[in-house]
Amino acid sequence: MVAVSAPHRRPALIILVIVAALTCLALGWWQWGRFQSGTGTGQNLGYALQWPLFAGFVVFAYVRFVRLERETDEPGDPGSERPTIVKPAVQREIPDGILPERRTPAPAARRTQDPVLADYNRYLADLHAQDLHEQMRAAGLDARETERSAG
Repeated sequence: MVAVSAPHRRPALIILVIVAALTCLALGWWQWGRFQSGTGTGQNLGYALQWPLFAGFVVFAYVRFVRLERETDEPGDPGSERPTIVKPAVQREIPDGILPERRTPAPAARRTQDPVLADYNRYLADLHAQDLHEQMRAAGLDARETERSAG
């Protein structure tokens, strides 16, 4: 038997929703008081109207969460009084034309090599080789000296 989490079985989430909504309403009330004071501005009025919307969104998100969870209940759940609706998990596709098209890279044969870029890449490769040679010499692993001493 699969245990379905009913709304009364998640007290921590319900407490979080209540605390978040009350906090948003308290902040809206505080901003309303700031707006009515002598130093209040239109920005305080905007915040006073915005915070209750946040509180409403918290409640809306919780209700939506509960509805989505109920829609995915297991079929034939003995604790369920109503018939369960099971929607198959379908992967949603992004319709064509919404996202910009990706450019396809040109094949390597058709790419033209910039001579300045090629010179710069050779310069970087030489610097890297010199750096490796100096690091090996500092570590006592110089290949030329090792071959001479071994012979």
